[in-house]
Amino acid sequence: MAPSPSSLPTAISSLLLLLLLAAAVSVYSSSPVLEGGIRVVSAEKRIDLTGSIVKVFLTLKVENAAAAPEASQVLLAFTPTEFERLAIVKAARAEGRRKKKMYIPHAVKASDLAAAPNGHRLYSVLLSSALKSAEVTTLEVFYVLTHSLEPFPAEITQSDPQLVYYRDSAVLLSPYHVLEQTTYLKMPSNRVESFTRVDPTSRTGTEVKYGTYYDQLPNSYVPILVHYENNYPFAVVEELVRKVEISHWGNVQITEQYKLRHGGARHKGVFSRLEYQSRPSISGLSSFKNLLARLPPRVHSVYYRDEIGNISSSHLRSDSHKSELEIEPRYPLFGGWHCTFTIGYGLPLQDFVLESDDGRRYTNLTFGCPLLDTVVDDLTIKVVLPEGSKNPQAVVPFVVEQHVETSYSYLDVVGRTTVVLKKKNVVGEHNVPFQVYYEFKPIFMLAEPLMLISAVFLFFVACIAYLHMDLSIRKS
Repeated sequence: MAPSPSSLPTAISSLLLLLLLAAAVSVYSSSPVLEGGIRVVSAEKRIDLTGSIVKVFLTLKVENAAAAPEASQVLLAFTPTEFERLAIVKAARAEGRRKKKMYIPHAVKASDLAAAPNGHRLYSVLLSSALKSAEVTTLEVFYVLTHSLEPFPAEITQSDPQLVYYRDSAVLLSPYHVLEQTTYLKMPSNRVESFTRVDPTSRTGTEVKYGTYYDQLPNSYVPILVHYENNYPFAVVEELVRKVEISHWGNVQITEQYKLRHGGARHKGVFSRLEYQSRPSISGLSSFKNLLARLPPRVHSVYYRDEIGNISSSHLRSDSHKSELEIEPRYPLFGGWHCTFTIGYGLPLQDFVLESDDGRRYTNLTFGCPLLDTVVDDLTIKVVLPEGSKNPQAVVPFVVEQHVETSYSYLDVVGRTTVVLKKKNVVGEHNVPFQVYYEFKPIFMLAEPLMLISAVFLFFVACIAYLHMDLSIRKS
């Protein structure tokens, strides 16, 4: 029997209801299992676009629902593109007010939960003390994104300014319900070509404000695009190899080999040195004028050279607290140009090699790249321990690839134990101390002097034997 015309609207309504329920179930099943009833009461996101590296400061006021179980972590969501370009993530809990405000750091790690919808990746902020039901806390999150500024146009002449694109979301991407949020974008100059408008949107000078937005559902994402002028030099170290040679005779020698390129808009046309020097305020605004390397205090025997030879355009300023080496490339670097060079220096042994309570020796050095405001795509640190060292152990405050190999130098017999540390996507926030522990017996310090003494002794014995030998074939 065919349905009556009056029953058709009811059937269609039931069918639509079933489809909506099925869609809701599928979305719920694809979402990760979240802890308790956490929600974000307020969120403020500040994005610093003044340099070549994007820095994001995020303030989250998080609340655990009443009658909900204790929460031991808070999840942060990132898009797949952000996840690939994410260099470092830090989080701390803010306690107190104004001058008495304190920040308690929390560990952050990639979440082992399933990926969120649309391929979003999750990070877990591990709370030092669990968030109880109906309790509110404030988290300060900081993270850095590299290679996130896209030059447009992709090619510019020597006298053109550099314009870039930046893509993000007007609302906070979060696995939780966000009650109130605001996003700020800070540009280096007033020249903003265009920006996406998502009401309410406002601009004041070099800053664009998105929001305030209310009652955003979990995993909400509203894409925005900002096109603005950024003449900051895009210094990218494609490869950096730092070799640290430790000698217990009183010196630590460090050699750093750089492969550097300008990661901004590619240079087109002919380069004019005359125009570059006569019009410095207009010509080559985004090119490299100089680079600043922050070295440890009390450095000595500093050199700066490339494949051709020594580069004299460098200035060293040193005191008891720090040393700064200002270097200028042999030629100015425009977008897409490359150069290779080497920096070397020595350090006093007693400042960087210490002895632990258990009798082991350890080095206390700085990870990362000494050049300020640079991105290192591939960093390798080789710590060459004295010959005879055993059981090396590296302690680094973040995840790195590491292995042990053997290297040889002058007068080595069995070779030197070398700890190799590797990390990709390194920024200035990675310049923190790290240690390499090892066991060493002082008797091994006599190996090289005894070898030299033995060699000299054998040489004189050979000379004496040669002088007393008669190798003639004639008869006496």
